[in-house]
Amino acid sequence: MQVPIEDIIVKKRIRQDMGNIEALAESLKKFGQISPVVISKKNILIAGGRRLEAAKSLGWRTINAVVADIPAGLSPLEYEVEENLQRQDFNSEEAAEASRRIYHLRNPGFLIRFFRWIAGLFKRLFGIDAS
Repeated sequence: MQVPIEDIIVKKRIRQDMGNIEALAESLKKFGQISPVVISKKNILIAGGRRLEAAKSLGWRTINAVVADIPAGLSPLEYEVEENLQRQDFNSEEAAEASRRIYHLRNPGFLIRFFRWIAGLFKRLFGIDAS
């Protein structure tokens, strides 16, 4: 659900170093918000502080959020810590493979470009709607 950013209450957080917010803001601008922030029923931020700061830097008025139903015996602090501890970044080999695959998606070989050209030509000749 979309929540007004000004309604989200940010209390003292574990993460002090927000890292490169500008890069995250560029990602939000290019791809949109992939993961929602997590808030409590009282609109207290539980997870997604970096996403929230990046959205603010872009001038967003609302942000996609989910409301956590925190089970008895657990605290919002435990949710914040868990969300950050259980994240798994790509290792260097996975990052290299992702880069290689994206490059090939954006720069297809000659045969693929030729096939797409032929397919487009037939669609135009025979009035085939691509949608």
